[in-house]
Amino acid sequence: MTWTLRIALALLVAAAAAPAQTVTTTNPHGPNIGACAACHGAEGWKPARISRDFVHAPRTFPLDGAHARTACTSCHVSLDFAKAKPACAQCHRDVHAAELGTDCARCHSTRSFADQANLKRMHELTRFPLRGAHAALACVACHAPAQPGQSQYVRRPTACIGCHATTVRGVKDPDHLTAGFALDCTQCHSMSSWRSARFDHSATRFALTGAHRAAPCVSCHTNGVYRSLNSACASCHQSAYNASTRPPHMQLALPTICANCHTTTAWAGGTFDHSVTRFALTGAHRTVSCTGCHGDGIYRGKTMVCAGCHQARFDATTNPNHRAAAFPTTCESCHGTSAWTPSTFSHATTRFPLTGAHVAVACASCHGDGVYRGKTMVCSGCHLAQYNGTTNPNHKAAAFPTLCESCHTTARWTGATLNHDGTYFPIYSGTHKGRWSTCADCHTSSTNYAVFSCFSCHRQSDMDAKHRGRTGYRYDSALCYQCHPTGRAG
Repeated sequence: MTWTLRIALALLVAAAAAPAQTVTTTNPHGPNIGACAACHGAEGWKPARISRDFVHAPRTFPLDGAHARTACTSCHVSLDFAKAKPACAQCHRDVHAAELGTDCARCHSTRSFADQANLKRMHELTRFPLRGAHAALACVACHAPAQPGQSQYVRRPTACIGCHATTVRGVKDPDHLTAGFALDCTQCHSMSSWRSARFDHSATRFALTGAHRAAPCVSCHTNGVYRSLNSACASCHQSAYNASTRPPHMQLALPTICANCHTTTAWAGGTFDHSVTRFALTGAHRTVSCTGCHGDGIYRGKTMVCAGCHQARFDATTNPNHRAAAFPTTCESCHGTSAWTPSTFSHATTRFPLTGAHVAVACASCHGDGVYRGKTMVCSGCHLAQYNGTTNPNHKAAAFPTLCESCHTTARWTGATLNHDGTYFPIYSGTHKGRWSTCADCHTSSTNYAVFSCFSCHRQSDMDAKHRGRTGYRYDSALCYQCHPTGRAG
């Protein structure tokens, strides 16, 4: 046995012979006894550090958000982990408990105790969802410590004035209290910003339109009056009325009802409604500038006779020459308001109404001589050349009367029909109807229609046979007509 081994054996025997000693260690963690290595390391018993493998009560209280960054002793003050309760109020002094209960998770999250996003979501469940600038406010801005007997969080007023009463009293542009404004701030203000207010004028007796929409409030409410303000145009525009020179409103004593001529779009470019006067504007008159008729500055009692404005045109007209022909100056007899040309004279108002083809004839066809008054109404006054040139039959040679209407109509010159049946011998009725083709069948002399012959149709042998034994019979056309004036056999 070596010397070293002998010494070791001696020490073992001595230790066995010595009295036994018990080592006791106090456990500060109560019944929570686990693997010490989860928190303690070989490099030192203290300070204890949670290892990466440690999982904090995954079912009852998992660590997330800000909890994961909190020191153990912040919640486990006594180190008896079993004494730590999962209720929020164990660590967080709940100032809301009296009003809102102890369930902090209703409003708060583990991400941050003052998690504004979560607070906003919870506010959606209340009577006052947070909108606009309200969403960025600190809670105490609206939930300031209440007076004794009042609630700080529940049954808070939702009306704007509940928080903004001081602001309303301090506003001077305009002075809300003096003007008697309604306490419903939403009528003018939005939740985005207290400033840049917009009042809905359409809810009043004076809805804003046109340029009125862009006008600042003080333009009309200069005296601080907002209720029962005079809505007449002149209450704001009297100075513009007084200064107007085209036309001079004051001088002409025009009514101060500006809306008669002006719109809210712009003060300039006023248009007067002539339909309310004795001279309603129609046709081209609607586009004429006011000075076109009122260049002389006369607006009241202005003449309504056409010549009052159109005398120069009347005098200068040559086709026809109105002045030379002594036409009346009642222009509306021929002209309309749509345009000065073309014009149409109503012949129906004269002693010679136009009918048939006369309606489409140009004025110069009858009045080419410049004569309009006292013009002859006899047909030959215009149609003598046609009378003289007619050869079938030859009117002039036959000495026909110039009463063209005896045979002709105004529909057309050709196709004339003589009233032969009622005046002379019936050829359009009776036995002779359809038995002839032209006038020359009977009237053998084109220069004398008093001469006629029956013998182009009635042969002498036939007539002699039919008249055998008749006293006074002779084969003579004049005698035929004398016995048979109506064409019938006697």
